[in-house]
Amino acid sequence: MFEHAIIEAHYEDGVENMNENQTKKTANISIGQQFPLTIKRLGINGEGVGYFKRQVVFVPGALPGEEIVAEVTKTSPRFSEAKMIKVRKRSKERIEPPCPIYFECGGCQLQHMDYQATLREKRDIVKQAFERHTKLNVEKLKVHETIGMKDPWNYRNKSQLQVAKKGENVIAGLYAMNSHKLIDLSDCKVQHQATNKVTQTVKLILADLNVPIYNERKHKGIIRTIVTRVGFETNQVQVVLVTKEEELPRKEAIVSEIKRRLPQVTSIIQNVNSQKTSLIFGGKTIHLAGEEAIEEKLGELSFSLSARAFFQLNPVQTVKLYNEVKKAAKLTGKEKVVDAYCGVGTIGLWLAKDAAEVRGMDVIEASIKDARKNAENHRYQHVSYEVGKAEEWLPRWQKEGWRPDVVVVDPPRTGCDKQLLKTILEVKPKRMVYVSCNPSTLAKDVDLLTKKGYKVKSIQPIDMFPWTAQVESITELVREK
Repeated sequence: MFEHAIIEAHYEDGVENMNENQTKKTANISIGQQFPLTIKRLGINGEGVGYFKRQVVFVPGALPGEEIVAEVTKTSPRFSEAKMIKVRKRSKERIEPPCPIYFECGGCQLQHMDYQATLREKRDIVKQAFERHTKLNVEKLKVHETIGMKDPWNYRNKSQLQVAKKGENVIAGLYAMNSHKLIDLSDCKVQHQATNKVTQTVKLILADLNVPIYNERKHKGIIRTIVTRVGFETNQVQVVLVTKEEELPRKEAIVSEIKRRLPQVTSIIQNVNSQKTSLIFGGKTIHLAGEEAIEEKLGELSFSLSARAFFQLNPVQTVKLYNEVKKAAKLTGKEKVVDAYCGVGTIGLWLAKDAAEVRGMDVIEASIKDARKNAENHRYQHVSYEVGKAEEWLPRWQKEGWRPDVVVVDPPRTGCDKQLLKTILEVKPKRMVYVSCNPSTLAKDVDLLTKKGYKVKSIQPIDMFPWTAQVESITELVREK
């Protein structure tokens, strides 16, 4: 699956936006039942949201303002799910999706909607989350318009495609929504064209060499996933073959053919994942050929990216994102900054010129190795990185007499670790910048912070993943005196 583009189905989360009267079940609704429905808004997963006899109904593919005929596919005491049978009144913002397998794939959720309209709705999704999970007056919150892209295509620098055998051919793609049917992606329109081309060629190489392909159900075979990452500015390409076992049949031939057919590939890596799991990477990484990492540039900074290192998937929007982080941090050159969940150090290095000191941490050792290398390459003496959790390092530094003025967090979709939030409240930085890829967990965390002395100054949504329901945001929080 795409790391951020596939959004898990949290319908329950969307229901929490309704008040008790709205969610109270007033009529029996059964599977297969059909009824007219007016769509009021988009839900957190990009589905249309309507009400039938005061019960919430989620309809994938329906757009705000549309009048449809819906057929119930799933029921629960608090909400129902349905599919569209007919569109009686079509939204003016509905468009024909350009991707031929859009409705099969599920990697994008909003290609059937005008792009500018998706930006408006993403801002609304952020507002909905704050209405749902906080006691704040959302109408008084400064939620800016969503920052979009001039050209919202071919923006992803990394693909992670599951591999399977179909006859004599090797296919690689994503599983269709709610199924184990693998949809082959030959030319994904949101992927950088280099990742599409390289993946297609690697598939052919594996087929030509008759390399055993992993079978998910039988848990047999070797090649599980093809991971391809490209540097937008450097044009360097890395290929990672995720295998079930360390022993890779015809390894030398695979490497030789990749070098011959794909001279643009500068790094060839093997990762071993022997577990029966949906996680892409395993714990062991083997360098096969070329460089161990590729280089990428953002603005004036360059970054070394190893196979497992986290890096934003949309470099064009990442520059805008980090500039908004810098704006929210309001650095004067005197501040001590913590970059929590630092990855390869991108945010901390982006702020380094304007900070007195930057300290970052991450639980992935390979990421910290890259972060230290990146800091060294830029000759920053006042930037340091540690392996571990922020909630472990912050108290240690506090005991040593070091206290941050600004804490920047960029957590996974699950939000900040509760112990980290508790630690931040104990350390009491003057300012906090929360970079979020999940409005719901952001709002829940902000609710806790605002109850303990922090005030939301502004929220800036940014479209890191056009045509998906996902929205990134930067929240500026300050500690009230």
